[in-house]
Amino acid sequence: MRLGLELGYLTKGSPDPVALAERAEAVGFDSVWVSEAWGSDGVSLLAWIGARTERVALGTAILPIGSRTPALLAQTAATLDMLSGGRLILGLGVSGPQVMEGWHGVPFAKPVTRTRETVEVIRGILRRERKLEYDGESIRLPMPDGTGLGKPLKLMLRPHRAEIPIYLASIGPQNTALTAETADGWLPFLYSPDQAADVWGPALAAGAASRKLPAPLDIAPMVDCALGSDLFRLRDQLRPGIALYVGGMGARRRNFYNQLACRYGYEAAAKTIQDLYLDGKKDDAAAAVPDGLVDEICLVGPEARIAERMAAYREAGVTTLIVSPPVDEEGNPAPDGLDALRRACS
Repeated sequence: MRLGLELGYLTKGSPDPVALAERAEAVGFDSVWVSEAWGSDGVSLLAWIGARTERVALGTAILPIGSRTPALLAQTAATLDMLSGGRLILGLGVSGPQVMEGWHGVPFAKPVTRTRETVEVIRGILRRERKLEYDGESIRLPMPDGTGLGKPLKLMLRPHRAEIPIYLASIGPQNTALTAETADGWLPFLYSPDQAADVWGPALAAGAASRKLPAPLDIAPMVDCALGSDLFRLRDQLRPGIALYVGGMGARRRNFYNQLACRYGYEAAAKTIQDLYLDGKKDDAAAAVPDGLVDEICLVGPEARIAERMAAYREAGVTTLIVSPPVDEEGNPAPDGLDALRRACS
C-alpha cells in the first residue's frame, strides 16, 4: 500500500505547504495532493510544490469538474506533467450544487454524464490522434450554437505522457461505478474500510465489469489523522472536520456526505449533526459526531493503533492511502508525524 500526503488548501494557519511536501518526499511518501474549493487555487499550489520537489507524484484532490472546461483541464494536465517530468495525477470530482452553482455559476446537472464526457475529452486531447471534435450530451465541440466560426483544434503542446492518470472522487453508487469503469484511480472521502465491501462493493463491481483500462483501479481514500496517546482529545481534533462535511457541506436535502454517514448506519447522528450545523451551532454539531464514526473513517491514536488501522485499509483493498498531516492532542502538527505514518504503513 502506497502512502500519500493530503496538503489541502492554503490557509492562514498553513500559508505554504512546501516544507511538508519536501519532508514527505524525504521520508518516502509516494505522492502529495492538494485540494480546491472556494479558496486557494489547486493548480498554482501544485505547481509551487512541484518546483520544490523531485520524485514525489503530484495529485489534485480535487479539481472540480465544471470550474474549468475539459480542454483547459487537459492543457493544465499536460503543462504540469511536462514541467514535473511526468509526476502529475489529475484528480477530478463533481463537487456539489452549492459550490458549482453558488460560486462558479455553472449548472449542477447530470454530474455522472458530465464526468464521463469530461474524462473522454481530456484523454482524446492528450493523445493528439486527431483534432478535437466531440458530440456528447453535455459537451459538444466545436460549439454548435455559437458564431459558427469555431473549428476543431489539436493540442499544440506534445504531452510528456499521452496517458496522464485520471482519478475521480466519488461516493454515490452511480459515480462510483463510473469511476471503476473509466478512471485510473478512485478518491473516496470519509471512507470506512470496515464497511467498504457493503457500501461500495456492488458499484465497484458493476463498473469493473465494463472496464477497458489495462491497469486495475487504484483505490486511494483520503483520511484525516490525529497522532498521540490521549484518544479522547485526539478524537476531538477530528470531529469539527467531520461535522463540516456531514452537517454543512451541501444543503439539507442534498448532502452526499450526510447520506454516506447514513449508509454507514449513523442515521440519527447524521440528522443531529446536520440540524445543529445548519442552525449555526457548529461546536455542538462537532460534539455530536460519534466516537465510532471518528474511529471508522480516521486514523486516530498512538502509532501502534494507527498501524493496526492501516492494516484494515490494506485488507479492504486500498492500494494508496492519502493521509492528512497528523495533528496532536492540541491540534498542532504532531512531532515527527510523517515519520510515524511512514513506519506505521511499512
